[in-house]
Amino acid sequence: MLVGGGHAHVAVLADWIENGLPCEQASLLTPSRTLRYSGMVPGWIAGQYQRDEGTVDVGALAERAGVELVLDRCVAIDPATSSVLTQSNGLIRYDVVSIDSGGVGRARAVLGDDPRLLDIRPIGGFVERLEDAPPAERIAVVGGGAGGTELAFALRNRERASPMPEVTFITGSPGLLPDHSSAVRAKVAAEFGRQGIEVIEKDVTIRDDLLAIADLIVAALGSAAPDWPGKGGLATDREGFISVDAHQRSTSHPNVFAVGDVAARTDRDIPHSGVHAVFAGPVLAANLRAAMAGEEPRQSYIPRWNNLYLLSTGQGGAIASYGPFAAQGRWVSRLKHWIDMRWISKYARLARS
Repeated sequence: MLVGGGHAHVAVLADWIENGLPCEQASLLTPSRTLRYSGMVPGWIAGQYQRDEGTVDVGALAERAGVELVLDRCVAIDPATSSVLTQSNGLIRYDVVSIDSGGVGRARAVLGDDPRLLDIRPIGGFVERLEDAPPAERIAVVGGGAGGTELAFALRNRERASPMPEVTFITGSPGLLPDHSSAVRAKVAAEFGRQGIEVIEKDVTIRDDLLAIADLIVAALGSAAPDWPGKGGLATDREGFISVDAHQRSTSHPNVFAVGDVAARTDRDIPHSGVHAVFAGPVLAANLRAAMAGEEPRQSYIPRWNNLYLLSTGQGGAIASYGPFAAQGRWVSRLKHWIDMRWISKYARLARS
């Protein structure tokens, strides 16, 4: 059984389409039949893509794989009885379960509650809420990582926005792109200056004057853990993420696997990022196939020494970050477009075939 239609489970479904189901019966429990690829959301905001151009039809992939699609949300798990409870009070039993349901937003816990606040988690809901939000002339983007950086550029250049919104980028005390090189930070800071985006490196809450003047507050603060895995009895880390070993298997229940923003590896520190979920997908597929055959999983996702980040600047260019190296230009944007569309097109072809 698959719980959640995240990036890694898309790879699992692809494996099952290409190599056959590893079991007699399988189901996918997910609240939406589409997966929105977060890497293309800034491009949609800035007018590079249509709204649904960056989505994967997970429902079609499930149907092609011979997997039962259950459009509902998981709200509880009982590993003692090997069952999950859905939002509509449905009970589904499993022999082996894999969880890729994503994390939950943490903006209100960090900043406080406010009707102007839009958390980017979950990303599908963010797109809908942003579409429905009233026009904003003054926007504050909170969160100094790669996601917040791209959103600040995109919202500054939001398609059909007139006048062009004033954007303030509030990074928090860690500062701008703390996990990237000084060369990347310098290029991003220079581009913010060129586009008239003010960068403020301090922590804020809703009560601060910096946010009081904003018409819209967009929070890119990363994921928090949902409460149902820990409440159900799965081992979790101190923040509530499902504790998994090197094979993405629960450290407390060997027939439970977890990956992506809902999980935390105990053997190494892997940030919650779509990049890692994408690369972990094929490894998860192999380990699920082994588990369903009664064998021990053997494969492990080992991150590269560094990952390539391509940060769109909202005006047709992008900035590349790879370890200590940085580059900027329209060619970087073309590379990002090629990589993103290759990933989307792969699963679109599988869904149609």
